[in-house]
Amino acid sequence: MTTTGETARPLPLIGQSMGQAQASLTRLLTGILAESGTSHQAWLGLQRLNALGGQPARDAYERDLSHWLLLDGPEAARLAGDLVEAGLAATVPADTGGDAIRMSDSGRGLRQDVLAASAQITGPVLATLDRGDLEITIRTLDEITRRVRETFVTEGS
Repeated sequence: MTTTGETARPLPLIGQSMGQAQASLTRLLTGILAESGTSHQAWLGLQRLNALGGQPARDAYERDLSHWLLLDGPEAARLAGDLVEAGLAATVPADTGGDAIRMSDSGRGLRQDVLAASAQITGPVLATLDRGDLEITIRTLDEITRRVRETFVTEGS
């Protein structure tokens, strides 16, 4: 006779695996960013600007930075300002009034260079993995991120 306990598999140690992957990929990114003289925070700001389609209203962008990077309002405004000051982004008039912020040619170039440098290392590694497995992994990580973020919002964090 088979019992549930005999056939149940233990849950994977996802936290440990995610932490190790994050540490390895962060080390790679940190080295690439150091070569370009770009801070990790500036990189994340460019990534969020890209995720928002490249030209959001400035206030919407700063709210997004606050939400995703866990910055308070002044910190988010400072990061947006730092990107503009560094020439990685530019402020332009928004269609609805106020200002919008867009990635500059320098910002797009930096982003492309960082992604290309990263792909030189990660590309061959990822090419050896099953594409279906990668797609499932991405969907799973996106869902974990969404659920954890919802938990923080629900708890008021």
